[in-house]
Amino acid sequence: MKKLHVKKGDTVVVRSGNDKGKSGKIVEVFPKLGLVLVEGVGMHKKHQKPRREGQRGQIVDKQFPIHASKVTLKK
Repeated sequence: MKKLHVKKGDTVVVRSGNDKGKSGKIVEVFPKLGLVLVEGVGMHKKHQKPRREGQRGQIVDKQFPIHASKVTLKK
């Protein structure tokens, strides 16, 4: 099992990528993959097909994890 420098509940700042400069609280940690799920960071649009007949497809904002190396603890 890998060890990360952050844990669930820590407040972090994103150092690189599209969300650079944003801060948020860590919601979930995936140590085996080296990923973290930060509140309000890593939002992407996901196109969802209709599941039942008569239901319409939709575009949903979904939160995706980012690599743990892209975040640093906020002081």
